[in-house]
Amino acid sequence: MKATKAITLMLSMALIFNACKKEDVIQPAPTVVTTGGTLAGTAGTKVQIAASINAPGGIKQVNVLKNGAPFDAITGSGQTTLAYSKEYVIENLPTGSIVNFTIQVVDNNNQTSTLTTIPLTISAVAPKTIVVVPTGSLAAGNVTWTADKIYKLVGFVRVGEEAVKGTITKKTVLTIEAGTLIIGDRASKGTLIVQRGSQIIANGTATNPIVMTSERAVGEREAGDWGGLVICGQAPNNLAEADRELEGGYGAFHGGTDVADNSGSLKYVRVEFAGIPINPNQEVNSFTFGSIGSATVVDYLQASFGLDDSFEWFGGNVNCKHLIAYKGLDDDFDTDNGFSGYVQYGIGIRGTTQADQSGSNGFECDNNAQGSALTPFTSAIFANITIIGAKGARETAISTQFQHGAQLRRNNKQKIYNTFITGYPWGVYVDSQLGVANLNADKGDIDLQNVVLAGVESWGDNFWGTGGSISYLPKGVPVRENEANTAATAILIGMKKPSDWFKGLKGNQILPNRKATGLNDNLWQVGRPIFTLAASGTALINAPLPALPAFFDKTDYVGAFKDTDWTSGWSEFSPQTFMYVK
Repeated sequence: MKATKAITLMLSMALIFNACKKEDVIQPAPTVVTTGGTLAGTAGTKVQIAASINAPGGIKQVNVLKNGAPFDAITGSGQTTLAYSKEYVIENLPTGSIVNFTIQVVDNNNQTSTLTTIPLTISAVAPKTIVVVPTGSLAAGNVTWTADKIYKLVGFVRVGEEAVKGTITKKTVLTIEAGTLIIGDRASKGTLIVQRGSQIIANGTATNPIVMTSERAVGEREAGDWGGLVICGQAPNNLAEADRELEGGYGAFHGGTDVADNSGSLKYVRVEFAGIPINPNQEVNSFTFGSIGSATVVDYLQASFGLDDSFEWFGGNVNCKHLIAYKGLDDDFDTDNGFSGYVQYGIGIRGTTQADQSGSNGFECDNNAQGSALTPFTSAIFANITIIGAKGARETAISTQFQHGAQLRRNNKQKIYNTFITGYPWGVYVDSQLGVANLNADKGDIDLQNVVLAGVESWGDNFWGTGGSISYLPKGVPVRENEANTAATAILIGMKKPSDWFKGLKGNQILPNRKATGLNDNLWQVGRPIFTLAASGTALINAPLPALPAFFDKTDYVGAFKDTDWTSGWSEFSPQTFMYVK
């Protein structure tokens, strides 16, 4: 009996011991303690969302919400402590707005911490001083515009001075800090002109671009509110000496013999609502490049809602990368007067009604206005360009002034590689009405390889959106076979029709629609586009870029994007609603 009681007591003690042991291994729930203090700041300011996390049971997952939407997530590795930190760039929100960041931790026992909220208050922005920059030339030497001020251009503001052609009387280097805002006076059509022998150093960053835009308020801005940015260099063009002034006759002299001329550096710069007519068919563009040399740096530029061309090169041989032409009125990429530089990665997107009476194109290329054989020839090389015309769907009404994805005319010798074109009535036009562009194409001086033309579903003929209705105008064909003249004269490239010439070049394709391209439909909608290709983009991948000069990156895809969006951070696709002057 005593032995039985002893055994029972021992078993009871063991059960109590084991119960206590099991209770001991259940760890406390995770805890979160904020460490960043009170958060506040103005739009564009960087802040750290910070907290100290303690999870005796091991961290399984950290979830962070911003105003209830996913902001960040971390998968734990069983660690018991973590100093959490995540950078946030404050968005352009009204003063006094509060952004709530909520952190919750799950441990390896699936226990959750209490919700911990870190509020961020949007502070008022102290108004910046507006510096009026009057008509005339800036001081000689070094001039700096700083990001703590706003600079207002009144009339033609010149960097350097060449009042008489060929006589440079003042040289200036204008340095513009990252994040600086420049506005153009509407009444006087403020314009910034960099004269020959001077330089502009405007290097923004991916998070802090330099912006040149309209002075007008949200909802009032429109194309042509101010002039734009004009840069004049001393590299060769094919104009006679007497004609070396940019169209419009406003004292922007350009050209020379220095192929390595250096007009400065442009990086992460936006030009919006620019472009003014000087005379009929003679305009200041958003970006006007007059004979700029190869030592000039041009990278990450956006032209939006311009009244004329987004980018126009008159001679020169500057090399450019990462260009955005967004909803300009005339051409996206216009080359003239012997431009022989290299351009890689460019996107052109059109609005449905923004088209010029002269006819709007993605590419417009001339050797010169007469189509003569003056040298140097316009012989630029473009690669990895995406041209998105206005027609996103058959039912979308577009201006009848839209013409070609690429109009190669007037004796040019341009080359286009790994480029995608859609949404235009006509895809490619080797226009030989002035000069001999067709002969240049036959000799290979005009060359198109890995160029993909895609029609719009049910809009067009000859596999250019087969099955369309004639009621949806204008509509054309992928490669224009006849001249745009009254007689509709047939074009021959050698003994071939232009469409046969095009299809005979390496890698070129004509698609009835864009189903196999992987493009996102929001390219034709309002707001920030999605540029990267979906997995369905089989027609635009596995297309190695031909052997090109060292400037060009080696790519294996058609168009400006594959799986990386290089517009992220610095670009803006809704500048009408962005509050610049606070």
